Amino acid sequence: MSWLWTCDAMVGAMEGRPVGTLPEGITGISIDSRSIAPGEAFFAIKGDRVDGHDFASIAVANGASLIVVSEAKLPAMGRLTIPMIVVEDVLTALGKLGIASRQRSRAQIVAVTGSVGKTTTKEMLRHVLSPFGTVHAAVASFNNHWGVPLTLARMPEEAQFGVFEIGMNHPGEIRPLVKMVRPHVAIITTIAAAHLGHFRNLEEIAAAKAEIFEGLEPGGAAILNRDNKQFAFLEQRAQEVGVGRIYTFGQHAKADFRLADFEGNAQSSTVWATLSGETVEVEIGTPGRHIAENAMAVLGACTLVGADLGKAVAALAELRPVKGRGEQHRLGIGEGILTLIDESYNANPASMRAAIALLAASEPVASGRRIAILGDMLEMGEFSAKVHEELAGPILAAGIEHVWLAGAEMAVLRDALPESVHCEYRSTTEELRDFAVRAVKPGDVVMVKSSLGIGFGKIVAALIDNYPAVSETERQL
Repeated sequence: MSWLWTCDAMVGAMEGRPVGTLPEGITGISIDSRSIAPGEAFFAIKGDRVDGHDFASIAVANGASLIVVSEAKLPAMGRLTIPMIVVEDVLTALGKLGIASRQRSRAQIVAVTGSVGKTTTKEMLRHVLSPFGTVHAAVASFNNHWGVPLTLARMPEEAQFGVFEIGMNHPGEIRPLVKMVRPHVAIITTIAAAHLGHFRNLEEIAAAKAEIFEGLEPGGAAILNRDNKQFAFLEQRAQEVGVGRIYTFGQHAKADFRLADFEGNAQSSTVWATLSGETVEVEIGTPGRHIAENAMAVLGACTLVGADLGKAVAALAELRPVKGRGEQHRLGIGEGILTLIDESYNANPASMRAAIALLAASEPVASGRRIAILGDMLEMGEFSAKVHEELAGPILAAGIEHVWLAGAEMAVLRDALPESVHCEYRSTTEELRDFAVRAVKPGDVVMVKSSLGIGFGKIVAALIDNYPAVSETERQL
């Protein structure tokens, strides 16, 4: 049996106390009692809303071979006979296990942060590095104070590459996480207006993202967006903490990994990239200029960890969108097809503009319409009204004539749009969902975008539930 961890190693790393007869080892780690697999350890983390200790019995019923619990909660576990490792604090113990995982690993580690594009870039790296060896990367957007140590603790000792996404909502959040991860390469995708409610300006956001430099391994490299207005600031911060290898990507003439030219459509992109002084044609199986820009950082990271550039370029052609981040669905409606672009995972001003551009590049069929279904961008603070109103500009520039909105903040955009745009506004997600299901027509291209907390995934799900998926064969008939 190949163990992720032996129990002896776990007890030592977490400074825990074994209770009962521990198994020899575990095959995985879970913090979700519903999805735990037999042979895995359940870590009973106490979160802001729920306490994992309350679900320990469910984890046991679903096959957990071991649970990790806090000393203070041990009396409440009295009825459970499953082996346990008892620690002072479960999240702290998970962090210690993550640090031990990093210490035993010989993998090349890449960490990604940025205001936009973290998860997509992480998934690109996972995909492009896969031909070169075992790649371990976070599931979903596990990029916070529990997601990063969990991803580290799950990293198999034999992994050859590790890809980590590191996020933040406030200053000081990246620093402890990147010091756990200790990357060889750190990428900052871009600095944009995200989480503005917790920062006064973009400079403060840039300063928080720059914390990623503080955890770089000695001799490690930073990859920065040469096109971003905060580039000079980030470069200076990297130099101040002793980063000696700083590389750049983007369309800028001086970028080390340069997007020289771009041709895109609704399904894919063709770009010409100048890498190490040589210009190569790159096919990317996911649409959008923003994807192509971040692909330059990905190819740069591949060269820095020793991957063959030709194979990495070839792998990009097979790339597919991440769920909720540009994933496309072809749905049967009447005698025609409805194209649904799912951008419902999250939103800020920069990603909204990218999604609108993606919709603009999509071609409706016959009398079909381009429809932007937009919901509130959260965590904008005092800037909220301004950034929602300013979406009118890219909508008009893209020629989008149909805009369906929901949410209190989107009322500002509704009032900013001219009469030439056919605007539908509903106060709640549920009302807009019901309207959208009734109002779409054959030939339409619909793009759904909002912050995750607004719940626009319900609109995507309703459209998929009400209109059958069309297979590739049927699309070609």
